[in-house]
Amino acid sequence: MAATEAQLKAWMNGGLDGDAAAHAELLAALVPLLQVFFRRRLRDGHSEVEDLVQETLIAIHTRRESYDRDRVLSAWIFSIARYKLVDHFRRTRRHVPLEGLEEILIAEGFEEGSNARVDVNQLLGGLPTKQSRAIRQTRLDGLSITEAASQSGLSESDVKISVHRGLKAVAARLSRGSR
Repeated sequence: MAATEAQLKAWMNGGLDGDAAAHAELLAALVPLLQVFFRRRLRDGHSEVEDLVQETLIAIHTRRESYDRDRVLSAWIFSIARYKLVDHFRRTRRHVPLEGLEEILIAEGFEEGSNARVDVNQLLGGLPTKQSRAIRQTRLDGLSITEAASQSGLSESDVKISVHRGLKAVAARLSRGSR
């Protein structure tokens, strides 16, 4: 099970306070999150995923003192991951299709300055099961629409609609300021 924002933040703060075990827990918990982040963006570059994960973990470790404890940790982490990804694209001179650019530039739904302090589990917990599962599978676990449809026994159209409606409901809830 993925660590929550609160768990990650507790480990980060512990590490900043000198607790080496907490810092190690943080880095270990970030590995699967970063793997999914990079896998979704490097559809043909699975061999590069581990290198990017390691580069990002090193950057998080070396720049941890720059983290503002009052900010959302996942936004800080995914912004570092985005920079590593952009650097990777520059190094490899890989062209990114325009339709994929938006996904590369957003940070898993956590943006700097947003009210993203809400735990993802809380946000998805208020949705119908089908929508929540579709969002988790495609946006968090990195499955394609086809893979998510196959796993859940739904049609690809149903998965797409469930993701769209679920994200729309979450966005509406966040814009109203309720949790």
